[in-house]
Amino acid sequence: MSKSAPRSPAGPRTATGPEVLVVGAGPTGLLLAGDLAAAGTRVTVLEKRGRKLSNLTRSFTVHARTLEQLQARGAAEDIIATGTKLPTLPLFGDLDIHFAHLRTRYPYVLITPQFHVEQVLERRAVSLGVEFRHDTEVTGLRQDAHGVELDAVTADGTRETHRAAYAVGTDGVRSTVRRLLDIPFPGDSVLRSVILADVLMKEAPADLLTVDANEHGFAFVAPFGDGYYRVLAWNRHTDSSADESVDFEELRRLCRAILGRDFGMHEPRWVSRFHSDERQATRYREGRFFLAGDAAHVHSPAGGMGMNTGLQDAMNLAWKLAAAVRGHGDDALLDTYEAETHPVGEEVLRTSGSLVRAAIRQSGRTRLAQQAMVWFAGHLGPLGEALGRREGLAVSGTGITYGRQRGDHRLVGRFFHGRLTGGRLDGALGTGRFVLLSPDEAVRTAVADWSDRVVTAPADVRTTLLIRPDGYVAWAADGPGPAAVRDALNRWAGPAEPRIRLAYAG
Repeated sequence: MSKSAPRSPAGPRTATGPEVLVVGAGPTGLLLAGDLAAAGTRVTVLEKRGRKLSNLTRSFTVHARTLEQLQARGAAEDIIATGTKLPTLPLFGDLDIHFAHLRTRYPYVLITPQFHVEQVLERRAVSLGVEFRHDTEVTGLRQDAHGVELDAVTADGTRETHRAAYAVGTDGVRSTVRRLLDIPFPGDSVLRSVILADVLMKEAPADLLTVDANEHGFAFVAPFGDGYYRVLAWNRHTDSSADESVDFEELRRLCRAILGRDFGMHEPRWVSRFHSDERQATRYREGRFFLAGDAAHVHSPAGGMGMNTGLQDAMNLAWKLAAAVRGHGDDALLDTYEAETHPVGEEVLRTSGSLVRAAIRQSGRTRLAQQAMVWFAGHLGPLGEALGRREGLAVSGTGITYGRQRGDHRLVGRFFHGRLTGGRLDGALGTGRFVLLSPDEAVRTAVADWSDRVVTAPADVRTTLLIRPDGYVAWAADGPGPAAVRDALNRWAGPAEPRIRLAYAG
């Protein structure tokens, strides 16, 4: 089986076949498929779960940066409606983490179960024409200079082959795509036998968030907003297998030992045991195949870092794949996916790992609880910096930036937070199109030849900005002429001359 291939443009395509195959219908795969379809790309999602089989919810936090980007896709409000907003994250004593100071329209952490996020993203993907093939398990893959093929088997044993120009594995920590590509996934389990459950409670906790730790371990309780509560608990003296079933009474006993009460928890809608792993794929790209989400990196699902980082992967990759399918993007552009997102994954692993190890090492009650709380909150920056400033820093992903080259404007690689003269940027992004903002009408006129992939707008800015479809600044300059703008457009949006749309021929 060929696992790598020259990265030349795809050959002639069939009229109706998919141009991109997405393996896995979790949050990352759903957002990726929706973004691709919004950009005019034909997408098929292959999912081994049945259509009515719900995904187990481990993640429960949606951060500000994710909400900012989902707002541009019209999906944020539906997700917010299902959750609980936490403008301040209380720790212990006088130590709190505040979000009100963040430069975002979402100055809070949103607590909502992963399956609610999936429902919203799936509705969006379906409305945009994404094809879903449930009960379809990938068993083999191939690629050549013109495209990819995925072998699959359906629930009734039917064997089939799916063809496209590119494929993305978003199929989780046990990714079949990653395994078939022989991409190493090094790492270790840093915390074993953590129990997760969603339960009803006879007594509502007095605090919005409940956390504590002692010689028995640590426990955390947070509301979902639908009557259920997420409970996470770790027994310091247990090292059970992740596959070992969880006795619900075991969870209740552990909460009583750590929190002093179990709040009358009952009727769990699901209970699971997991090992908290730190792993990252050595590469995110193999020719025409890509990895994203938990297939590319995994860390503690508590606190939502995994889901949010995976959604960042999807938004980074989608517009680049769409450009490649259209013939506007080349291999250099596709290579920037790994170059930009792999360091973000590394930072998340370092942060979550240091927080987990700090919690394990500490024996003092308050110190351990503080470490555990920040871990669950999904902090993405240095722990010492957040704890040192009582108001905290961005624990929400708003600190994510992509690198810039020597000589680039200082705004390059940063997320755009400005406003248009007539309103926000919503609606212009998330469809594979760039946005050029400039106070100079002559500069905006220079975009005419790229009108199929770049939109322009006047803005209350002094600097001319070319904003990528994922909301980050691709290029910026103070007082540029039309020629400089055209050079930037050629670099990022591809040549103005129309190209033949190319993909895989079935």
